Amino acid sequence: MAGGAAPKADEPQPHPPKDQLPNISYCITSPPPWPEAILLGFQHYLVMLGTTVLIPTALVPQMGGGNEEKAKVIQTLLFVAGLNTLQQSLFGTRLPTVIGGSYTFVPTTISIILAGRFSDSSDPDPVEKFKRTMRAIQGSLIVASTLQIVLGFSGLWRNVTRFLSPLSAVPLVALVGFGLYELGFPGVAKCVEIGLPQLVLLVFVSQYLPHLFKSGKHVFDRFAVIFTVVIVWIYAHLLTVGGAYNSAAPKTQTSCRTDRAGLIDAAPWIRVPYPFQWGAPSFDAGEAFAMMMATFVALVESTGAFIAVARYASATPLPPSILSRGVGWQGVGILISGLFGTVTGSSVSIENAGLLALTRVGSRRVVQISAGFMIFFSILGKFGAVFASIPAPIIAALYCLFFAYVGMNFDLTVKEAGSGGLSFLQFCNLNSFRTKFILGFSIFMGLSVPQYFNEYTAINGYGPVHTGGRWFNDIINVPLQSEAFVAGCVAYFLDNTLHKKDGAIRKDRGKHWWDKFRSFKGDTRSEEFYSLPFNLNKYFPSV
Repeated sequence: MAGGAAPKADEPQPHPPKDQLPNISYCITSPPPWPEAILLGFQHYLVMLGTTVLIPTALVPQMGGGNEEKAKVIQTLLFVAGLNTLQQSLFGTRLPTVIGGSYTFVPTTISIILAGRFSDSSDPDPVEKFKRTMRAIQGSLIVASTLQIVLGFSGLWRNVTRFLSPLSAVPLVALVGFGLYELGFPGVAKCVEIGLPQLVLLVFVSQYLPHLFKSGKHVFDRFAVIFTVVIVWIYAHLLTVGGAYNSAAPKTQTSCRTDRAGLIDAAPWIRVPYPFQWGAPSFDAGEAFAMMMATFVALVESTGAFIAVARYASATPLPPSILSRGVGWQGVGILISGLFGTVTGSSVSIENAGLLALTRVGSRRVVQISAGFMIFFSILGKFGAVFASIPAPIIAALYCLFFAYVGMNFDLTVKEAGSGGLSFLQFCNLNSFRTKFILGFSIFMGLSVPQYFNEYTAINGYGPVHTGGRWFNDIINVPLQSEAFVAGCVAYFLDNTLHKKDGAIRKDRGKHWWDKFRSFKGDTRSEEFYSLPFNLNKYFPSV
C-alpha cells in the first residue's frame, strides 16, 4: 500500500503554482501613497534614460548630426516615450509598461544610414544630410507601423498567442532579458572604476541592506536606484573635476567623464517636439520592408515582455485579446515615432520591467507618473539634459540587474515562485523529456544562432546573407540576430507540433493552467486588471 500512503508530515511539500505573483507590495490596481508614487515614477524615468540617450548618441553622428541634433533627437524620443507609455497604460494592455526606444530597430536604421544615396552625397552641409537621412528613417517607420496595427487591432495576433503555453513562453520571456547580456557588463567595463562600484552598490543596497535594517518601510530596496545612481554619479564627477581622466584616451574620457555628453550646452531651455520637425518623410519600398521585419521582431519580443510585466504587476496571465490590443497600440506608438522622427521605433522597455521586480511595485499609476516626467523633462531641455548626462557605465550596471530579473528570478523551491521567464516552468512537468528537449533546444538555438550572425557581421562588416539587395539582407539577418525571436519561434513551433495529440502532453506543457485565460471573460479578475477606462469596454469589447 506504499503507493497510496500519505506523505509524512516532516517531508518537504512542493509549493503550488501561482497564477498571480505573491508578495508584491503594490499590484497593478493598488497605487502607493502619492509621495512614494512620485519618487518611484522618477526612478522609472531615470532607468529608461539609458536607452533614450545611447541610441541617438550612437546613430546621430553617423547621420551627420552634431550635439544640437543629438539633443533634439533625445528630447523627441523622450517626449514620444511619454506619450506611448500613457496610451499603452490607458488603452493598450493597461499594464505598468514603459514604452521607449528599442535596440531592435537599430540594425535596420544603420542600414538606411549607410545607403548609397546618403553616403555618396556631395552635399557639404552635414546637418542637411542628417535631415535627409532622418526623413528616410521616418518614412520606413511609418509604413512598418501598419504591421503591428493590423495584426493587433484585427485580432490576428490574438489567434497566434492562443497557442502559446507556459512551456513555449519560457524561452521567449527568458531571452527577452538574457538576450541583452551584451549591454550589461561589457558596458560596465568601458569604465570599470565607475560601473563596477555602481553594480556592487546596487546589489548591496537592494539585497543586503533591507535585511540588515528591518524597518518595514522598504526604503532601501524600493529606492535603491536613486540612492546608488546619485552616490556613484557624484563620485564620477569628483574623478572628472579632480583630473583623473585628463590624459586618458578619448574613448575612455567619453565613457568615464561626466562632462563629455555635450547635451547640456546643446539642449534648448524650452522646446516642444512636433510631427515632421525634420521635414516631410521620404519613402523607399525596400527600406520599408526591411523595417517591417524589424517591427515584427519587436512584436515577438514585446509579447514576451508583456507576459513578464503582467507577472511583476501581480496580474493574471494576459488574455490573448488584451495582448493583441496592446500590440495594436504599440503599432500606433511606432507610427508616432515615425511622425516625430525619433531615429528608432518603440517597444516595451525591458529595463523598466526589471525595475518592477526590484521595487516589488507593479502599480499602473507609478508608470503613468513616470510618463509625466518624460514629457516634462523633454520640454524643459536643459533640465532633462542634466539627467541624460549620467555616464553610460552607470546605466549598464543597472542593466545587469534588471535584465537578469526579467530573464530569470527563478526559484521553484521557495514560496515566492520566480516571476521572470524561467518562473513559468512552475506550470510545466520538468520530468518530461519532451519538456527538456523543447526548453534546451530552443534556448540553445536562441543563443547560438544570433551569436553566429553577430560574429559574422563583426568580422566581415555584413551579415551571412549578403546579396545585392540591402533590404533583403536585412529581412533575413535582423530577425536571426535576436535571441528572443529565435528562441521564441523555435519553442512555439516545437511545442505546437511535437507529439501534441498525446493526452498527457497538455499537462506537461502547463496549458491547463492558462485555459481559463484564453478569453477575457474566462476569469473574473481579468476585468479588474485589463478593462478599458471610461466604460470603453462597452464599445470595444474584449473577446
